Amino acid sequence: MAITAFVPRRRRSMAKQAGREYHLVDRIGWLRAAVLGANDGILSTSSLVLGVAAAGGTRASVLIAALAALVAGAMSMAAGEYVSVSSQHDTEQADLARERAELAADFSGEQEELARIYRERGIDEATARIIARELMAKDALAAHARDELGITIANTARPIQAAFTSAATFTFGAAMPVLIAAIAPRAWLIPIEIAGSLLFLAVLGAIGAVTGGANVWRATARVTFWGALALAVTAGIGRLVGTVV
Repeated sequence: MAITAFVPRRRRSMAKQAGREYHLVDRIGWLRAAVLGANDGILSTSSLVLGVAAAGGTRASVLIAALAALVAGAMSMAAGEYVSVSSQHDTEQADLARERAELAADFSGEQEELARIYRERGIDEATARIIARELMAKDALAAHARDELGITIANTARPIQAAFTSAATFTFGAAMPVLIAAIAPRAWLIPIEIAGSLLFLAVLGAIGAVTGGANVWRATARVTFWGALALAVTAGIGRLVGTVV
């Protein structure tokens, strides 16, 4: 039975365009950074707003803290993603350089190594040798990158894309609690901030699930639960500090 028989018909129809089949895994590179950035933007900024407000801060101090969190968070996300993904990129390039050298030094040995990988996956020896030979005749490095190192186009490191996506989505996510801090009545700021942030987090979880093909309810519940926990802890600490001070 074909593997596509286990994929919902709607997803199969959306995945094929102009004769090429697109997979949800192709979105991993930017989807992870986007979800992380937006989630962090909502949660960290709203948590800071709640902490300052619960400590008795004025609207001005709350709004200044929220704007500072937005700018600092966006820059931090961009820098952090760029550095971490660049490290992954450097590691990939080092592995590819070593593999390129091994191909130049012992092409036949590398061909046998690739055939062994296919045999371990269940392909008979004769077929494994044919596949290894033909794939290496076309692009030996790409064949080893994919099947030996696990490096593909879908999961290859893209530092600039990750940095820009994280910064942009963090800014978008953080703008929501900042807007609430600016327009909500001071007396109702804390409950409105909590309700709005949880709503934003739930929507983000649902969007991420739909985009990634995951279970919507599970993803929404997960991000809402951990968001509520973080907001409760922050508000509690802010209240405690405000009472002591």
